[in-house]
Amino acid sequence: MNAEIIALANQKGGVGKSTTTVNLARAAVRRGLRVLVVDLDPQGNLTDALAAEPVSDDQVGLADVLSARADEVLSDVIVPSIWPGVDIAPTAGDTLASVGEELITTGAGRESKLRKALAEVADRYDLILVDCAPSLDQLTINGLTAAHKVLIVTQSKKWSLDGLAKLLRTIESVREHYNQGLQVAGVLVNQHEGRTIAGQTWLDELHAAAEARNFRVLTPPVPKRVVIADATEASVALDEWGSAEAMELSEMYADHLTTIQGAK
Repeated sequence: MNAEIIALANQKGGVGKSTTTVNLARAAVRRGLRVLVVDLDPQGNLTDALAAEPVSDDQVGLADVLSARADEVLSDVIVPSIWPGVDIAPTAGDTLASVGEELITTGAGRESKLRKALAEVADRYDLILVDCAPSLDQLTINGLTAAHKVLIVTQSKKWSLDGLAKLLRTIESVREHYNQGLQVAGVLVNQHEGRTIAGQTWLDELHAAAEARNFRVLTPPVPKRVVIADATEASVALDEWGSAEAMELSEMYADHLTTIQGAK
């Protein structure tokens, strides 16, 4: 059975896509799933956080798989992560950004390059998580075209709502032209400040927008907690961190993974 492929997307940077990918991957491997994470973000934060060994700038990576100027296939570039059972297709150096520009002029089939690459390894995994670029460029289009589901990662802030409509239009366009089966698994709200009036106001508006457009907001939102960033930067799982708060947050991500995988 081939893996379920979930893309994590938002054209705005800094909303926590990579951190969410890390914690969902950890929740999946704790459940006994075989997991591949794909670092489709030129910043390479996911690679820095999860690769078992440092990935050098001249090492082959995802850019070599997507570029017409290289011959590598995905199995050539996959490396182990810090956790047994999780592999990573890494981003090395600055090459992925240039490949994103290359894809603009590639022509027919450019949107499906990642889907074809993943098809080669999909039977080795139960779950593939694709951390998309913070943009709506050809890299993100590739991630959405390859995926069965998309998880929108956002925050309870005004600009998050402002950008949501644009992202949903992009998803609809991908569904129409390249990937008819693409489902919106829901919206995950990160770094939520529930005790502030602004945070709760924008969360309420997000729920209203979700109801109007017939998609789900995952509950509860992920609260703003220093331990989440600290654990990710230290390459330590929340369930390994050693505090009750971290363990509670780890279980929250596990519950969200169940919801995402169950989304129809």
